[in-house]
Amino acid sequence: MEAYETATVRPRFRPQHSGRIFTIDQANRALPFVSRVVRDIVGQQRSVCELEDILQAPVPIEGSNDWERYQEFYTDALERLRDLIDELADVGCQLRDWRRGIVDFPAIHEGQRVELCWRLGERRICHWHEPDAGFRCRQPIDDRFRDVAQ
Repeated sequence: MEAYETATVRPRFRPQHSGRIFTIDQANRALPFVSRVVRDIVGQQRSVCELEDILQAPVPIEGSNDWERYQEFYTDALERLRDLIDELADVGCQLRDWRRGIVDFPAIHEGQRVELCWRLGERRICHWHEPDAGFRCRQPIDDRFRDVAQ
């Protein structure tokens, strides 16, 4: 059980902000890669949660070998998830919701820092929000935003 406890005590995934600022066009050009990575993150996160559920269930004495095997699967799955999140952070964007695949790209609008907001399944970036606001507060990118931000 010690390895499992160590894996869960490790800090959650909080990649440092890269400081990169995106234009709308730059963020949209990054989407093919970002989309693939986010799709993998969403799937990997589900796997990690399923393995956590298995590991938190009571372990029958005769199933201890299986439990140790699941513990190894869990550690590997968690490490793969961390690697995927690092790949995304290397692009300069930040994963905000790994269940729904929401990603923010830092940008500047009217001299202020904003987040270009994208959700897995969307074809291009069409929304933005203030840094301290979230997905619910996102606003459509209109021509006025596009003219000022470029």
